[in-house]
Amino acid sequence: MVDLVGQYEKIKEEVKKEVEEVLDSSAFINGPAVHDFQSNLEKYLHVKNVVPCANGTDALQVIMMAYDFPKGAEVLVPSYTYVATVEVIALLGLKPVFVEVYPDTFNIDIEDLEAKISDKSVAVVPVHLYGQCADMERILKVAKNHDLKVFEDTAQAIGAQFTFSDGRIAKAGTMGDAGATSFFPSKNLGAYGDGGAIMTNDDDLAAKLRMIVNHGQSKRYYHDSIGVNSRLDSIQAAILKVKLKYLDGYNEARYRVAQKYSQAFSKVGWITTPVESDFSTHVYHQYTLKLADGVDRNGLVEHLAEKEVPSMIYYPVPNHLQRAYSYFGYKAGDMPNTEDLCSRVISLPIHTEMSEEQQNTIIEQVLSFR
Repeated sequence: MVDLVGQYEKIKEEVKKEVEEVLDSSAFINGPAVHDFQSNLEKYLHVKNVVPCANGTDALQVIMMAYDFPKGAEVLVPSYTYVATVEVIALLGLKPVFVEVYPDTFNIDIEDLEAKISDKSVAVVPVHLYGQCADMERILKVAKNHDLKVFEDTAQAIGAQFTFSDGRIAKAGTMGDAGATSFFPSKNLGAYGDGGAIMTNDDDLAAKLRMIVNHGQSKRYYHDSIGVNSRLDSIQAAILKVKLKYLDGYNEARYRVAQKYSQAFSKVGWITTPVESDFSTHVYHQYTLKLADGVDRNGLVEHLAEKEVPSMIYYPVPNHLQRAYSYFGYKAGDMPNTEDLCSRVISLPIHTEMSEEQQNTIIEQVLSFR
């Protein structure tokens, strides 16, 4: 689905140089590379504070730990997302309240969000799924009206830009009270191992987040809060420092691939191509098609596999129907849009190194299925 080897070949010497500097310094934890990357990412995102951490899941968890919500408080979250967004809510003894998504953009449904707010609601986690922003202007308005915190999950959309109705532009992850992202290797900005970061314009919150990711200590051996051990190591930061310089180019390359796919499939009756929102750019972490009723998705997956074309289903089971969350009492039919998408979506390979020949082969094999 991604070509990390090909991508590495183009930046190999830069990566080697940065990694060797870390090895020579032996500053493996919280070294200069971490601080340099943090500063560079703050400048790129135009955000006051970036707090590096060990992975994207930790990023979401640490944000919620910082607010110390009471047990049983409700956090609104789309059911159509990777499980990490939900599991941190349950892990902290909070209650995920699952929200529908729009069937075209796959992002959180604002009307359903507002309908599910209760007197126990404390926060909403909009997920910028597949690479474009949810409707943050409306989400922020709803959150303000109901006194909710907003935590953006931007693991799939780093570099995407949201345009407000007044013309103001902001990067994904910088609009809410805090944002979380992942540097898992396959992400648009991926490390060569795990990594993550939290973004916020709130200096007081940032100070608390920095304590929590480092065992809750403001200075060594003095612990002001319950914390965790969640740090981005220096080698990963060194690699990310190099790759950040190329992120816009990576996103542009993915966009070109997506446009060629959409052009090829635009008049195919059994395929619906991705819909791009007017208010957001799309960085295409995934290129996800929606198949028409009656199309054998498993058959298409098998057909492509036989032709050595990879594909993936993100995601086959909605979170509200996962066994792990059955104790919340959701049942089939509770979220028709989400359940329908889970039965019909399929994602094709998309990455920065895709050649025209490779993409032509993928398109040809998809079209030859019917």
